[in-house]
Amino acid sequence: MPKPSTVEEPAELLAYLFATWPEVKRKQVRTWLKFQAVTVNERPVTQFNHSLLPGDVVAIRSDRFAVPKTVLASGMKVFFEDASLIVIDKPENLLSVASEAEPEKTAYFQLTDYLRRGRAHARDRVWIVHRLDRETSGLMIFAKTAAAKQNLQAAWDQAEKRYEAVVEGRLGGATGVFESDLDETNPFKVYSTARTPRTRHAVTHYRVLAGGKRRTLVELRLETGRRHQIRVQLAEAGCPIVGDKKYGAKTDPVKRLALHACALKLLHPVTQEELRFTSPLPRELARLV
Repeated sequence: MPKPSTVEEPAELLAYLFATWPEVKRKQVRTWLKFQAVTVNERPVTQFNHSLLPGDVVAIRSDRFAVPKTVLASGMKVFFEDASLIVIDKPENLLSVASEAEPEKTAYFQLTDYLRRGRAHARDRVWIVHRLDRETSGLMIFAKTAAAKQNLQAAWDQAEKRYEAVVEGRLGGATGVFESDLDETNPFKVYSTARTPRTRHAVTHYRVLAGGKRRTLVELRLETGRRHQIRVQLAEAGCPIVGDKKYGAKTDPVKRLALHACALKLLHPVTQEELRFTSPLPRELARLV
């Protein structure tokens, strides 16, 4: 974020912001104001014509907007929020975006409602950067501007995404790599098959964390981001994720898919500052191993 600036002559806030940081797009400056990222003498100000006096200190803050771990609708938790993005911890059995069968009980809908804070005609919204399966819990990132969405998605392959899964059986080796070619043409299930023009190559690095003969806790780092990638590759290795009946699991002791998005490392779409987020494995999954 830009360094704080001390006012030398009387001015209105928005005009002062434009003059002080001309390299920043005006739309971004207005977004800072809108989402309380601008402070005057360490107090958030959103009024564009707020009067500044000599000696006032104007700063752009990058701290969280929501109180850490704020719980929203459907059990979502806010991990981080600023003028450009919002990071949540999504519970299991919550869609990322709407479907014909479920238009409202989604992370997208409820985050939009949170930003509008009950103002039915407000135009605040979020943009989808990536998705988690309905059955998967853990970290998700949404953009709060179209520019942030474009920047995040352009660099998404460079972001580090880690998951933890409890799988049936014992996974061979302490570490390893899964490589396969996935056919995603079926909307309900993905298949690993021989490479063809319609398949997509998938690479996942894994590390065994704990376990025994019945179950294994494994950490997975995605090199590619294909639909159902982790689920298909673990099933193909003979160790389907606990609770994943679609891909061959025989047990479902906690009535959910035992897959959790546990870590994200990426560059901020505006400041290019490195951001790191971690979410612990839910207790009901940790107890399985």
